[in-house]
Amino acid sequence: MHHLYIHIPFCHRICPYCSFHKHTPGGTDMTAFVDAVLMEMEKQPLKPRTIFFGGGTPTMLSETHLERLLRGLRERVDVSEVVEFTMEANPRNITASKAAMMRDLGVTRVSLGIQAWDEKTLKTLGRDHSPAQAEETWGVLCETRFPSLNIDLMFSVPGQSLEEWKNTLQYTLASRPDHISAYNLNYEEDTDFFRRLKSGEFHSDEGKDVEFFHLAIDMLAADGYEQYEISNYAKPGFRSVHNEAYWLGEDYIGIGPGAFSTVNGRRWKSVPDTGRYIAMTLAGEPTMTDVEEITPENRRTERFGLELRMARGLPLDLINAESRQMLGTLRDQGLLEFDEQFVRLTRAGKPLVDPIAVALMG
Repeated sequence: MHHLYIHIPFCHRICPYCSFHKHTPGGTDMTAFVDAVLMEMEKQPLKPRTIFFGGGTPTMLSETHLERLLRGLRERVDVSEVVEFTMEANPRNITASKAAMMRDLGVTRVSLGIQAWDEKTLKTLGRDHSPAQAEETWGVLCETRFPSLNIDLMFSVPGQSLEEWKNTLQYTLASRPDHISAYNLNYEEDTDFFRRLKSGEFHSDEGKDVEFFHLAIDMLAADGYEQYEISNYAKPGFRSVHNEAYWLGEDYIGIGPGAFSTVNGRRWKSVPDTGRYIAMTLAGEPTMTDVEEITPENRRTERFGLELRMARGLPLDLINAESRQMLGTLRDQGLLEFDEQFVRLTRAGKPLVDPIAVALMG
């Protein structure tokens, strides 16, 4: 059993912090793009457990193109065992009719990229929606009665105060989502934010990051959300099955330009050029590039980086004898706890997940 990811690379505006393969539509032939994605689906038998449309902005596709893509997927993919079908959405391009069409064609979960509820922070992030648009779109999604709704948030944004972050969390909690993703802003290479960090215009502050992070933990826990992964919180029964599959290293197939796949210890991505992807796919040419075999050591490293982030924790048997002597030290420092099966980070240890993973890896 595998999982299916479809990458839609289009955005109205390029956010200055985003490092994913994305671009404005420009002169892209959207009909040809949908044709190419559907053709790629036909190349292999697909019977996924979860489906996830990400990007970019999947809902930036017109209702006509998105409907054709969703109907085409159902004709080409065996969805009989799908337990979760997620669509990432932007507050600017969801209408009541588009939402209803998505629900009718099998989407069970919508992840709305709000990021913040105040105009100032949205402007810094380069978002193309207003707080009012976010509120209106959230209302549309709630009225459409999707089985699960997520709100995406971001903290430690340049110029963002702790009080503004608290207000965003309060407004989000008042909106009653089933799931909340709250990400610490990362300065990724090849982004405008990274360049502004290097120039000295922006500054990172780990102490401030921890303050923002702990405020989210405390406020969301008090409202009944389980922090089942460092950046993800869910009401009981509403964890993201698709994302848990990534973190646990399950196989997934990626479709669309720049999409990654990992199957049977082999990883590759599709050519990260939308024009070339369309032309090559429609001509019947393979778009696979950057193929790599995942060695046992690679896999072990990935597991430390991912599973230590989860509430379940990292399996104790992954830690070699040399590194196990660190466990007692880190426990005495209040950074982790462990039993006979798993090592788990404490509230104090979670902000230090990366250095702790390196220390335990040996």
